[in-house]
Amino acid sequence: MSRFFVNSEDIHSDYIDIRGEDINHIKKVLRLRCGDTIIVSDGNATDYTARIEKVETDYVRTAIIESIANTSEPPIEVTLLQGLPKSDKMDLIIQKSIELGVNKIIPVITERTVVKIDNKKDVANKVSRWQRISLEAAKQCNRGIVPTVEYPVTFAEALKIAEAADISIIPYEKEKTGSLKRCLDRKEIKKIMVLIGPEGGFSENEVEKAISLGIKPVTLGPRILRTETAGIAVLSILMYELGDVNR
Repeated sequence: MSRFFVNSEDIHSDYIDIRGEDINHIKKVLRLRCGDTIIVSDGNATDYTARIEKVETDYVRTAIIESIANTSEPPIEVTLLQGLPKSDKMDLIIQKSIELGVNKIIPVITERTVVKIDNKKDVANKVSRWQRISLEAAKQCNRGIVPTVEYPVTFAEALKIAEAADISIIPYEKEKTGSLKRCLDRKEIKKIMVLIGPEGGFSENEVEKAISLGIKPVTLGPRILRTETAGIAVLSILMYELGDVNR
């Protein structure tokens, strides 16, 4: 069943209005008509089964059939602090991370980041595009929220953000003994932050700074993973160990 996210102000006691780009998608791509049933989410983990009642130029009105709690959100909150990669790798990272249950993605500019963001307009355009990718991925995989993709931060800012978690980890190719599983051997872990380096990984200086603040270095095995693979691997392990995969 087709899925759409709406703002809270468009949800009323017995009807919901869908606005924006979804109108064209409903009419011209999905070719939905009055009487068709869809799922509408408020972005706060509540889903509504709704029936299309009216299709206008600037809105689609739907009648609420029932509301139910979305059950696809994991019991842990994972923030991915992703070293900004080259080309369109970030698109893949966002899409797959959201499918795996990430709560938030924050691009990080590190010592080895190659991508140059020259001005505020360029940054805004990239973030807007990334957020659209997040929205489409959330629709596809039945998420109850649309994870946010924030503006890029410096590595120093990322370390400050990571301090707010119950546990923060930094996969590092030179780490040989730090096991991700052992790091998770604590009770009541609800908020986790994962720092992933860009192509070329983190510098030794960056890793030392992270460790000095209590961020745990971990190994992901004997093989060196690409930046677009590492975060996906960590998220998969986290969802198995603490999330909703191995319930």
